[in-house]
Amino acid sequence: MAFTNEQADAAIEGLAERGMVIGDERRRTGSGGTYAHHDPASGRLQAEVPVGGADDVDAAVAAARAALPAWRATPPPARAAMLLRLADLLEANGPEAAAINARDNGCPISILDSGSYTANWARHYAGWVDKIEGRVIPMPMPGHLDYTRPEPYGVIAALVPWNGPMMGMGQKAIPALAAGNTVVAKPPEIAPWGAVRFAELAMEAGIPPGVVNVVPGGAATGELLVRHRGVDKISFTGGVVAARAVMAAAAEQLTPLCFELGGKSANIVFPDADLDMACTVAGLLGAVMLSGQGCALPTRLYAHADVFDEVLDRVVALAEGVTIGDPLDPATLMGPVVNAAACERVMGVIERARAAGSGRLVTGGERLGGDLAGGYYIAPTVFADVDDTSDLARNEVFGPVLSVMRFTDEDDVVARANASHFGLGGYVFTRDLGRAHRMAERLEVGAVTVNAFPYLAPNAPFGGVKDSGFGREGGEDGLREFLRPKNVLIGLG
Repeated sequence: MAFTNEQADAAIEGLAERGMVIGDERRRTGSGGTYAHHDPASGRLQAEVPVGGADDVDAAVAAARAALPAWRATPPPARAAMLLRLADLLEANGPEAAAINARDNGCPISILDSGSYTANWARHYAGWVDKIEGRVIPMPMPGHLDYTRPEPYGVIAALVPWNGPMMGMGQKAIPALAAGNTVVAKPPEIAPWGAVRFAELAMEAGIPPGVVNVVPGGAATGELLVRHRGVDKISFTGGVVAARAVMAAAAEQLTPLCFELGGKSANIVFPDADLDMACTVAGLLGAVMLSGQGCALPTRLYAHADVFDEVLDRVVALAEGVTIGDPLDPATLMGPVVNAAACERVMGVIERARAAGSGRLVTGGERLGGDLAGGYYIAPTVFADVDDTSDLARNEVFGPVLSVMRFTDEDDVVARANASHFGLGGYVFTRDLGRAHRMAERLEVGAVTVNAFPYLAPNAPFGGVKDSGFGREGGEDGLREFLRPKNVLIGLG
């Protein structure tokens, strides 16, 4: 059953009262000050977020290092059992998790049950705990044994994104824990509560204090964490500019990294496509879902000239007919953007695109008023005949803005799609099986979706190339991000 607004408010107030999670301690205030968190749907002040400073980061890393030996030595069946209990708790608290996420960033509960989603990751990686194996290496000389031991890195700094903080904990913290690492997570101060609640449920599942620590904060907190000598690896999800700063800071200690960064994914619709499916994906994922605040969303739509007008008409009709409103209402499909700054930034992108003539505005382009005037709502926005070289077509908006272009030739559209400096996702709609495989091979991205809605399954690798990052989350590849092989050579004579 969905949470009411009153229940959601109570959940957030309780989390704010308990504060950040460091070992077995709760800190209501942080040495980095506080951040005034506003409800994205109403604009009203919701809670004061404790922001981590140097004292908090030092304490969290110390707690993680102190907990590491015992956690690493925990027998695999016991570690797996704790992750399975965590999965059950995440599932049981799914309505609360969805409500917290709605308050964190405005994502409608109809779109994401972050508790159930994260539970799937916990169950998947619980199954990996007793399957972490090394290899015996054939030796060229007799009398020697050579083998490898996969070992945890140690303390993982998990910088989770604001568009899914509990999801981010599932994608980063859970495989790190399964591999025997401990974690210090830094959710952004603009959306901290899902990560904090994850840590609470982890301890309730029996995971010892100090194994999962959560210190909310912004760039300053993140810099303290990634520069910390007690951190053994960094997993970061965010934008390219922030990633460069993280990489520069990590370089001082040569701390290894895993990056899942931005995207400007191309969605290519051929004339033989199932247009019902293609246009639904194009409209919902391109301009509606998550209010455009998703790194792998298909925000560049290439429609073949033979079906361009029909595709555009269908996408516009879908955007104009979507239910926009309270994220806690199960009927709502689209909520607000995350905060006032994001709202102003996205509106600035739209206005600059209109002024530059980057394309023709077909629908949207305005901030919504009426009952929604207090929140950070922007109408689903579609530009058609967009110039491929424009800022609108090349740069990530991270808002409900879709660019639509036409093409006539397969080679041409591949070249245009690959011209992006991003390489996270790609989408293809065609009934031609040969073409589908060709496109999957030719698109320079980390993930290709053909004739389907995308799904970040816990058993499948996800990540990008080029400016979209490196490393993978999900599946065995995601587990191996948190393990490093040690080689052992033994003379038997």
